[in-house]
Amino acid sequence: MSTNVRFEDWAAEQMKDSEFREAYEALEPAYQIARLRILRGLTQQQLAEKVGTKQPSIARLEGGRSTPSLDFLRRVAQALDARVEVRVVPRVAE
Repeated sequence: MSTNVRFEDWAAEQMKDSEFREAYEALEPAYQIARLRILRGLTQQQLAEKVGTKQPSIARLEGGRSTPSLDFLRRVAQALDARVEVRVVPRVAE
């Protein structure tokens, strides 16, 4: 018998695992950029042209395989008609 689980419930349970949470948080900015690019109707190539870079740079960024500079993120955000927000927040004691 299969049980349906809401994604939100599953994700909340997974977030209790510190390794999962760290991996999720590391990929979150990449997901946001890819999602916004798709919502804007752009291909990686088109976004790269707007940013003044090459498509593989966008692919690495969206895949979480690079650590971009803040300047690069700002250029990407500007090309997507968005803004970059940087926050420093205290760690939650486990």
